[in-house]
Amino acid sequence: MSTKIVQNLLKSAPFNRLYMSQIRSKATLPSLNFEYKDLEPIISRDIMEIHHQKHHNTYVVNYNNTLEKLQTAVAKDDTATIISLSPALKFNGGGHINHSIFWDTLTAHSTKPSDDLNKALIQSFGSFDDFKKQLATASIAVQGSGWGWLGFNPQTKKLTVVSCANQDPLFPTTGLIPLFGIDVWEHAYYLQYKNVRADYVNAIFDVVNWDAVSKRFCEALV
Repeated sequence: MSTKIVQNLLKSAPFNRLYMSQIRSKATLPSLNFEYKDLEPIISRDIMEIHHQKHHNTYVVNYNNTLEKLQTAVAKDDTATIISLSPALKFNGGGHINHSIFWDTLTAHSTKPSDDLNKALIQSFGSFDDFKKQLATASIAVQGSGWGWLGFNPQTKKLTVVSCANQDPLFPTTGLIPLFGIDVWEHAYYLQYKNVRADYVNAIFDVVNWDAVSKRFCEALV
């Protein structure tokens, strides 16, 4: 019975393929493809180090702890506990997924969208600059904490901009495949930009790894 309950939770709660695979294995904090100081002056070393080592690592630790509780509850056929763990799995698993994408799509090097991605951005938003304005507007407008996302709709084959609250992962929440997300939790910018979220959001486009975003777009098309 407990196995069926977990399966139903996976279908109804916001999990994606990465999330589901981690039900059976512990999450690990990913290494970065750059040094903490490399994104300065856009994102300071202090922010990067705290964001990665403290905040992201906390999601990993809490996810793994929740996973152990889930495995114990399943072994005991403890239906109530299995159901009660869903919010913690969603929040901490989502935090791990979102940040893993975030780190992969940042770089200190100058990059540009691939021709295919640039064409899709123009088709969906009118121009590359209009896309940036839409994503910036959606990210700045998030009430409280959350993310602004560039996502790919596998049904319509179109790009779209949306926002998600807290650590809700994009694909399980909206059905959109995440290409690039802007973290607008205060821990992502407050030490440097204080309460001026707009300055942080507009600046972050200077350190986007468009090679990585373009790769994600190419993979989403398959």
